[in-house]
Amino acid sequence: MIDMIEKEESIISEEEAAQYDRQIRLWGLDAQKRLRGSRVLLVGLRGLGAEIAKNLILAGVKALTLLDHEQVTEESRRAQFLIPVDADGQNQAQASLERAQFLNPMVEVKADTDQVESKSDDFFLQFDAVCLTGCSRDLMVRVDQLCASKNIKFFCGDVCGYHGYMFSNLGQEHHYVEEKAKVVKQSEETNDGPEMKKPKVDPNETTMVKKTASFCSFKEALEIDWTSEEAKVRLKRTPPDYFLLQVLLKFRTDIGRNPDPSSFSEDSHLLLQIRDDVLEAMGVNPELLPDNFVSYCFSEMAPVCAVVGGVLGQEIVKALSQRDAPHRNYFFFDGLKGSGVVDFIGAK
Repeated sequence: MIDMIEKEESIISEEEAAQYDRQIRLWGLDAQKRLRGSRVLLVGLRGLGAEIAKNLILAGVKALTLLDHEQVTEESRRAQFLIPVDADGQNQAQASLERAQFLNPMVEVKADTDQVESKSDDFFLQFDAVCLTGCSRDLMVRVDQLCASKNIKFFCGDVCGYHGYMFSNLGQEHHYVEEKAKVVKQSEETNDGPEMKKPKVDPNETTMVKKTASFCSFKEALEIDWTSEEAKVRLKRTPPDYFLLQVLLKFRTDIGRNPDPSSFSEDSHLLLQIRDDVLEAMGVNPELLPDNFVSYCFSEMAPVCAVVGGVLGQEIVKALSQRDAPHRNYFFFDGLKGSGVVDFIGAK
């Protein structure tokens, strides 16, 4: 829905120019205009959703819809800074609305308390980007396919304990611009010797280069044939968190939720069983995920939400503003290692 042509409604006022002065200096007025003309749907207002909402609101999108049908609990607000401490029992999206809007009055923020599964296809078509957090595999596949057919940017992600991930599908042709250092032509008078054959780069001068990236679907990225020779080579550089994601998605499909600390013993046993079944069905060794993985994938941890939410928010901003190279397609974060891993699984 967003293209390189500036939208009429994305004209920035003097007040907005002052508000977003730092961002305009960072990525340019045209990028900020495209961002200012964008409407985003964010599903899931737990810890990760709160981080993403904060980043999008501060960046200055036109409108953000917070969709969540679940009620606030002590567990759900541990990593959620938008919900007041006395909001237990209230709807999570509604309870997050006041503090979210306070972050930036120039952004239209509204809450939707419906269940995302009940939404028709037409509902999603009003947005330029859709981001799902804490959702089932089937729902993410459905919405991703819908968004791809209508040129809507699709994102999803989740956090379980020390681990988190994000996925993006920006379509078959995502156009963006990237700032590059300008290559300075050599003078003919000084063009002698081997050193003069190399082009010189002037870091003080830059030029904007238009580029295009192609993305695969969420379904394709999940259903890789790991028995092929090409995949076996790729397996060596595939982070274990990719396979952990498969296990957690199957857990959510079977149980309808993420692993819960209140049922640690039962859920741990089930996770190990799912690990064996899922990885064997994929044709990979279950030992890729050692048994102790179950100790580190319960509940949401605020620092992990901050990292994954920061990356996810940044990727949405880059996609909508069409500025800088996007991730293709995954970002995995392992809090035990203290580092994120970008992988190109399934990318074309």
